[in-house]
Amino acid sequence: MTAVEATASGPTAAPPPPPRRPRGPRPGRGYRIFQVANAAFLTGVVVVTLFPFVNIVARSFSQERYIVTGKVTLWPKGFTVQTYGHVMSDPMFWINYRNTVFYTVVATVVSMVLTTSYAYVLSKRQLRGRPVLIGIALFTMFFNGGLIPNYVLVSALGLRNSVWAIALPNAISVFNLLVMKSFFESLPGELEEASAVDGLGTYGTLLRVVLPLSKAMIATMILFYAVSFWNSWFAAFLYLDRLDLLPVTMYLRNIISGLTGTDVSMSSDTALQIQANVKAVAVVLTCLPITLVYPFIQRYFVSGVLLGAVKG
Repeated sequence: MTAVEATASGPTAAPPPPPRRPRGPRPGRGYRIFQVANAAFLTGVVVVTLFPFVNIVARSFSQERYIVTGKVTLWPKGFTVQTYGHVMSDPMFWINYRNTVFYTVVATVVSMVLTTSYAYVLSKRQLRGRPVLIGIALFTMFFNGGLIPNYVLVSALGLRNSVWAIALPNAISVFNLLVMKSFFESLPGELEEASAVDGLGTYGTLLRVVLPLSKAMIATMILFYAVSFWNSWFAAFLYLDRLDLLPVTMYLRNIISGLTGTDVSMSSDTALQIQANVKAVAVVLTCLPITLVYPFIQRYFVSGVLLGAVKG
């Protein structure tokens, strides 16, 4: 063996450099202009979208004289947390907040169970009567019995002043149902055939095969339902009569409508301060939890909607 061969075959031989990938064509001037215009447009959309919320937050920490004169824009003027202390010291606020969390969790669980079951059934093309079941769902998307029949039905079933008056009337969103149905139809049929060979039944296939593959879709539907029930106030306005059963959105609605007054024992300056920014404080406290949840499930939201839109 020659010295050159020994050196090349020895442990100190360096590996050959990887081949260079050919560079693609450089973007033209028109594409660069499009990128700049697109970035400017999206930046404008973000500013327009965030400005109202940032302004509400700034108003909630500002003093009354700056709010009345319209000097508060994006930054608090005369920083104060007086109204936050007033609202958070109200026991009814925390009772209504607890009710909102409870109603949102229960209603979201009920909606997910019903929507997932219905969508999985509708995704089976061999199901007898499938077009009829789809037609029934689509019919309710465009027509309903009306406000008075719904109120009479809920009252006749004894659901008033209970969580079921919030959860059951709006348990299934037809839009969410159709998106989830399309996603289930996009899953390979061989997976269910293999699970049947392994001895799994319909429920076993759904729970152990289909649902683990649908995490993005399930997270998206949970987000849709949770936001809907968290922000809902009209159902509580109709079906709940007791103040200790109302959600926090009704507390906010009462403040905005002027139904919740300030304590007459307060000084005039304190009363004016609270009246000036109590609406902004209530909005911030109401929206804060659901706003904090969004960043953690945003990736599931985007991928889930795209996956559910593969098939129509």
